[in-house]
Order: sequence, then structure tokens, then C-alpha cells
Amino acid sequence: MAEIHVTQTRSLISEPEKLRKVVKALGLGRIGLVVVHKDNNCIRGMINKVKHLVSYELKS
Repeated sequence: MAEIHVTQTRSLISEPEKLRKVVKALGLGRIGLVVVHKDNNCIRGMINKVKHLVSYELKS
């Protein structure tokens, strides 16, 4: 199964609480932190919500 590597690239300062919770649920919390998730619709939806705060890379 494919994996998605998600990296936080921007700060959460001045972001709404709803987006902060999404970033926290992804397992991120500080700039430069990288987490690996399985590729599924739930994770992709979360990334789509905060795409201006994170970068991601799909790995096979």
C-alpha cells in the first residue's frame, strides 16, 4: 500500500482552532516535522484542508 509523507512547512499562529486540530490529528506540531501515513481518503481530506500549511509526498 502507498504511503504519504507529510511535512509541516508553516506556523499555526493566526490559524483558526479548527485547522490547528486537523494538523494535530495528522501528528504534526512543529515546522519541519515529518510523519508517514497510509494513503487513504481520510488522510487525503485532512491534507486538503491544511494544504497551505503542509507539504506532502506520495511514496509507493
